[in-house]
Amino acid sequence: MALAGLRVLDLSRILAGPSATQLLGDLGADVVKIEKPGEGDDTRKWGPPFVPDQEGRPSSESAYYLCANRNKRSIEIDITTAEGQALIHALLAKADVFIENYKVGGLQAYGLAYAQIKSLYPKLVYCSITGFGQTGPYANRAGYDFLIQAMGGIMSVTGAPDGDPMKVGVGIADVMTGMYATVGILAALRHRDQTGEGQYIDLALLDTQVSWLINAGTSYLTSRKNPQRLGNGHPNIVPYQVFPTADFPIIIAVGNDNQFRKFCEYSAMTGVADDPDYATNVARVKNRDRLIEKISEALRQQTRDHWVSVFEKVGVPCGPVNTLEQVFADPQIRHRQAEVALDHPIAQSGKVSVIANPLKLSATPVQYRFAPPVRNQHEKEILHDWLGRHSK
Repeated sequence: MALAGLRVLDLSRILAGPSATQLLGDLGADVVKIEKPGEGDDTRKWGPPFVPDQEGRPSSESAYYLCANRNKRSIEIDITTAEGQALIHALLAKADVFIENYKVGGLQAYGLAYAQIKSLYPKLVYCSITGFGQTGPYANRAGYDFLIQAMGGIMSVTGAPDGDPMKVGVGIADVMTGMYATVGILAALRHRDQTGEGQYIDLALLDTQVSWLINAGTSYLTSRKNPQRLGNGHPNIVPYQVFPTADFPIIIAVGNDNQFRKFCEYSAMTGVADDPDYATNVARVKNRDRLIEKISEALRQQTRDHWVSVFEKVGVPCGPVNTLEQVFADPQIRHRQAEVALDHPIAQSGKVSVIANPLKLSATPVQYRFAPPVRNQHEKEILHDWLGRHSK
């Protein structure tokens, strides 16, 4: 495993931090999840659904918690006590990475802020995740994914033109922050391996959200005009959206003029590809509304599966709009093993299913060593493996 031997102390909860440490764990790091005694990660209670226990009753393990906590070991430590703080310090002395998502200054009262421990552990990579970062006028505000999606602009370009601004259906600001955290940690470790010097990573959900505005954000910076919501349409490419058929909707994603010509030919839109109003992508964007009406009328003449079959054969990008049931039943997704079943100590079936890591590494493949742990599941193991302490 690529990160075998790397030790990560994880004092984060919810989604951004846990998704980062799950990725590190997938790549082989030994991730120790520190949880509050008697409560644990907040997301354990975020349900239903919950994993059925051995009697078929809902357990304390929610599906939300399962999504970001595999390949970790759990130990409960009360950091508000002197004993708990001493144990954290003992673990920090063995750690390569420390990750936390407390409010700005939240760990200072426990002697665990970066400034307080930097000199004690000079090789440590310390990653702090907050809503707005360690500096600036909003630094002391609490940050939540929904709030960040709104403030960071993604909702202003998501949703129907005549509808409300719309958030993405998953906690994408959190997830992307977790991805950036992982990249930052690996970069800091590379620097440490070269210099022997650890460092501090200040990562904000809002910063991350703004960074992945990508083409929409750069279009604004270029034009200084606010992009408008286009529903499932693309601001710069036409046709590139959802269309109705005789039964179920279909995605058409034409990326160039040659694909558009093939699309018109095989959807019986005679002469449209030669019309100057539609022959080029610039013209199609300009005359979007009229063209979309023509395409919708043509595609309603046949079923979704008919069009998918036709367009796939001639290289026109298209596809169905799948439900999650259809996603996990899809032959390509099944072939790529997107669903992974892991042994679990309290699940009624003895296993829980999680979504696989998409990385396919030829020399150091991802391994699924642990299901998301129950609270304090690995206390004795962690104290033995990290500190050499033997249980009484």
